[in-house]
Amino acid sequence: MRAFSQLLDDLVYTRSRNAKLRLIGDYLKETPDPDRGLALAAMTGTLDIKAVKPAQVRAMAEDRIDPVLLSMSRDYVGDMAETLSLLWPVPEGEPPDLDDGTIRLFDAVDRLQQSSRVDAPAVLARMLDHLDVSGRFAIIKLATGALRVGISARLAKQAFADAFGLDVEAVEEVWHGLKPPYAELFDWAEGRGEQPSAEDMPLFRPFMLALPLEDLRVSLDDFAAEWKWDGIRVQISHAGSETRVYSRTGDDISHSFPEIAEAFATRGVVDGELLVRGAGQGAEEHGGAAASFNALQQRLGRKNVSNKMLGEYPAFVRLYDILFDGHEDLRALPWFERRSRLERFVGELDSHRFDLSSLIEAPDFATLEDMRLSARDAAIEGMMLKRRDSPYTSGRKAGLWYKWKRDPLTADCVLMYAQRGSGKRSSFYSDFTFGCWTDAQELLPVGKAYFGFTDEELKWLDRFVRTHTVQRFGPVREVEKSLVLEVAFDSIHLSKRHKSGLAMRFPRISRIRDDKHAHEADQIATLLALVT
Repeated sequence: MRAFSQLLDDLVYTRSRNAKLRLIGDYLKETPDPDRGLALAAMTGTLDIKAVKPAQVRAMAEDRIDPVLLSMSRDYVGDMAETLSLLWPVPEGEPPDLDDGTIRLFDAVDRLQQSSRVDAPAVLARMLDHLDVSGRFAIIKLATGALRVGISARLAKQAFADAFGLDVEAVEEVWHGLKPPYAELFDWAEGRGEQPSAEDMPLFRPFMLALPLEDLRVSLDDFAAEWKWDGIRVQISHAGSETRVYSRTGDDISHSFPEIAEAFATRGVVDGELLVRGAGQGAEEHGGAAASFNALQQRLGRKNVSNKMLGEYPAFVRLYDILFDGHEDLRALPWFERRSRLERFVGELDSHRFDLSSLIEAPDFATLEDMRLSARDAAIEGMMLKRRDSPYTSGRKAGLWYKWKRDPLTADCVLMYAQRGSGKRSSFYSDFTFGCWTDAQELLPVGKAYFGFTDEELKWLDRFVRTHTVQRFGPVREVEKSLVLEVAFDSIHLSKRHKSGLAMRFPRISRIRDDKHAHEADQIATLLALVT
């Protein structure tokens, strides 16, 4: 346990990507099984301890620590695991550091996984009694699944691959067919076994991603163009009589969209955009009727989908690419050949659940630019430009695929509330709620943003919040309604959950308008006119 907690400490205070790769790699090579496999699962988000929830941890903490002190400390530190690891009272008569290195990661995880939801808080509390500060931090992070220490799942897999001289793409290829503590993976890595087989499993394959087009101009002789639809990117994989629907991060979301999984019974792997049926303005002329992202959100994240929900928000997938046709791996083929195979493949599928993303016909790039300007449809996010001879490779590769998103909408809003951030931003007020005016000159919140500004602008905004606070609500500060922020956002939708009746998608602060008076900010009516 001590080695793992030391790894987390080192990762928190290390900024260099290469240094993080070395730290993780050294740990994986030096740590015995199954501890290293469980650590790898924790770092990649695949370690599941169902019995412990963040609310239980907080309730457990409030039994040992003054709730007011805990709340104030959490507000200042910005992370419950770090706060609790520092404040946890050592039992009377016990030395402050009881972790002599004999508590193994496997033992700690096994105790928690074997506990019921009723017993788990007491089990966790006993562990905290016998761990040092670093150990407490590590076990709370493990138990709650909130292992945010400045690494991604991809970086952890890259570290594993680098440590054992493997190709990270080969690791990704078999990853989703394996389970913690990944004994088969380490046997392969250390030469004791063959590469795990993915032959008859509907596994996730890494997505090919696009770079922003920015100021680049390309030849349409070399690149094909298609619409970038505003849903969520999914991969559908069928093998061994089973189908799974994966999100871009590799999460299995089949349970949220059972009609898609049931309709895809042909062996293969396809890449597309998950949408719901609708009558979005202009959608027909761009390739088919798809509703806005706001409609799709009604389906996202649901563990159980009612018949009513299936009827009101019917899902379908607009296909972009094909990775496998039957047993045949097509990813090395050029895009134009895969496109031809996809056109044949989609003909075998249920046309109500699957269709083909249409290509955009344009004689030159200038015409394409004009067409993009007219593409602010409810379900169109912009365009994709794909090199005609590009293979399907994982990640973003320069010169192959580009995304050309529509220009954002903007509105001048008034800062209303602020809250401290988490992690590196825990000392700054960096989460900002802003609003616009009603006809009756009432200011109503229309969105919340926590990025878009520079480090210097963050410091300026933090000072403004601290010197213009009018009320405090726990960790939230209400500020004097005098600062105008220019907010950029991708789209705006009607929402019953917000008092203003509106919800922005991907809002970010694009400019601090200290040159404007608050009464000059936009009206709710102005935003209503932009609703899709």
